[in-house]
Amino acid sequence: MDTAGRVALVTGGSGGIGAAVVRRLAADGYSVGVHYARNNLTADRVVADAAAAGGHGLAVGGDVGDEADMAAAFDAVETAFGGIDVVVNAAGIMLLGPIAELSLADLDRMHHTNIRGTFVVSQQAARRIRPGGAIINFSTTVTRTQYPGYGAYVASKAAVEGMTLILARELKGRNITVNAVAPGPTATALFLDGKDDATITRLAEAPPLERLGEPGDIAETVAFLAGPGRWVNGQVVFANGGLA
Repeated sequence: MDTAGRVALVTGGSGGIGAAVVRRLAADGYSVGVHYARNNLTADRVVADAAAAGGHGLAVGGDVGDEADMAAAFDAVETAFGGIDVVVNAAGIMLLGPIAELSLADLDRMHHTNIRGTFVVSQQAARRIRPGGAIINFSTTVTRTQYPGYGAYVASKAAVEGMTLILARELKGRNITVNAVAPGPTATALFLDGKDDATITRLAEAPPLERLGEPGDIAETVAFLAGPGRWVNGQVVFANGGLA
């Protein structure tokens, strides 16, 4: 597929896996809307990275769970670049704790960003993406490994998987693919925060490839689904080094 001239919007694009996705798509010639929730300076740096990689970037802010904010973000990208071909739902938060002890406020925060946010963005994407486009959501390998302490987070990502598989079928006839990527342990601030060295080492040694994933590893999978992977649709793709 010739990806030059295509347009993407990446939520959570100002850091972590989202920023790696922006850079990777820009290297393929995409113009990319780089979404941020709070830190526009970080988003501006990723926009500069996109230009250096050979693409174009535009920082767009807002709460992914707010319909008006996301409609405005989509409007800005369409106005700047003429339309949207790919939407990557990389925005997410992870708050851990046993189900018996987790704060319901933390549960509600994850629901707002991970479930409602994915739904709001997917809704806008389903209305606006051009034929030949792709929607790529984010799940997690922990839906299969089922580590204690991840119950609320996994519940939010299992909901994302369900939305993904149904939306793929609802868009039948539009030539739009809808998939989810489920990373394993990946060296991002989201993953590393709150973990001691022993825990990080144990998780790094768990996959057969015996290392943590890097954001660029996940970005390669996203780039495939966004561009040449047109026969992959309605799937959850595990990018985890063989963990499970």
